[in-house]
Amino acid sequence: MEAHEASELIEGADDHAAGEINRQKNRSALTISIFAMVLAITSLGGSNAGKDITQENILAANTYAFYQAKSIRQTTLKVAAADMELQLLREPAMNAAAKEATQKKIEDYKKTIDRYESEPETKEGKKELMVRAKEHEAIRDHAIRQDPWFDYAEGGLQIAIVLLSVSIIGSLPVLYFAGLGLGLLGALSSLNGFFLFYG
Repeated sequence: MEAHEASELIEGADDHAAGEINRQKNRSALTISIFAMVLAITSLGGSNAGKDITQENILAANTYAFYQAKSIRQTTLKVAAADMELQLLREPAMNAAAKEATQKKIEDYKKTIDRYESEPETKEGKKELMVRAKEHEAIRDHAIRQDPWFDYAEGGLQIAIVLLSVSIIGSLPVLYFAGLGLGLLGALSSLNGFFLFYG
């Protein structure tokens, strides 16, 4: 083999090696871009889940407080109506006008007691408030189950991006595959965060 043939072989091998390194770098860069996009979407999902947890917890607490206030008012009216009924029994000689006014007041109290129990028109009766509070709790609980999956996904994707970046600098295929595997796990965790296939 002549010297110029050996030189051409070496140059060809160098060009082939350089081309392979460039392909690996391009592949790593593309993978990083995809995982960065998935990370952005995951971060948005995690942020929304956190907001839902806070908001729905507040709404559930407010609805339960409203329910409790209605309950207290209802109990107060029940006691007042019962006292008036006892007063009518204790004072059979009560004049007709006072008796009629007391009876009317008892009926008004009983109507209000019933309205506090259920008020479908305004959805502010105790029955409707309890349903609303349970709905807020269900949304909150769903977001609570989503939130950790977004955290796992964000952590996995961030570490994957670091490994892939180092694989470019060091030209280390093992780091590329480690980053790819971790990034895919992060992407699956993100999907599970949105759809709760598991957990």
